[in-house]
Amino acid sequence: MRRVTLFVNGTSKNGKAVAVYGTLSELLTVASNKLGIRASNLYNGKGGLIDDIVLIRGDDVLYVSEGDAFIDPQSDGKMSDDNSGLHTDWLMLNIGGHLFTTTGSTLVSKEPDSMLAHMFREENVWGNTQDERGAYLIDHSPEYFKPILNYQRHSQIIVNEGINLLGVLEEARFFGIEQLAEQLEVAIKSSNPPEDHSPLSRREFVRFFLATPTKSELRCQIEDIGLNLIGADLSRLDLRYINFKMVNLSRCNLTYANLCCSNLERADLSGANLDVSSTSLLFLFLWPSSIHMKPFLKG
Repeated sequence: MRRVTLFVNGTSKNGKAVAVYGTLSELLTVASNKLGIRASNLYNGKGGLIDDIVLIRGDDVLYVSEGDAFIDPQSDGKMSDDNSGLHTDWLMLNIGGHLFTTTGSTLVSKEPDSMLAHMFREENVWGNTQDERGAYLIDHSPEYFKPILNYQRHSQIIVNEGINLLGVLEEARFFGIEQLAEQLEVAIKSSNPPEDHSPLSRREFVRFFLATPTKSELRCQIEDIGLNLIGADLSRLDLRYINFKMVNLSRCNLTYANLCCSNLERADLSGANLDVSSTSLLFLFLWPSSIHMKPFLKG
């Protein structure tokens, strides 16, 4: 059995020794678990991309990346340029324990007046806030920062399924990326279904009524408003003990409905037909409402 030592791309500390077996995909899964990253690529010590597990020899030292290009661990987190012998502006970020590799220009050029741009345009901002690998430490959520970095790279909102856009919006506001924040606000607003205040039909109300357990109070109030039952036909229904607080019952047909012990606090009963027997109104809780009743009650 072969054994290799794995390091995060661009680093030479905190390596993990692992056994090599199975497929390259299985080794990348092991690397993800051992190093706490989403392993995508393997490089040898000279930066060669390993695309087949048979290329790995025992006691090899390998560098694992999340898809970014090879970074020489001796270059202090900067990617070397073999043609010029100079360093590019590649750098590493440690966001909540998750490593990201990007360039300074990516972080600065999109919105040069943002706080994120100032953080990486002015080196004295950081002081000693770098980890042992030279990655800049930022105590934020990596899952919310990833869409921020994608936007800096592609000028588009790219968010994986299951990521809460509100979290990404808060990150965009924190880093002062105003254009992204505006786009996220529009996306969040369009993703929320419009509030439906259209009247309920008799069938919809009965379904709502039957779905409520017998031991639970049936409350028709939703937050600071009530259900819209304008013109609904609720005649001959057993509506005892139902909480109709703030419900719009305007022009509702309540003929022979049993409203015993129902709560109609602040309900709108304007134009409602309350042609019911007096016994069905026993203990009916009537609070200030606009009520229109037939000239007399059957009794």
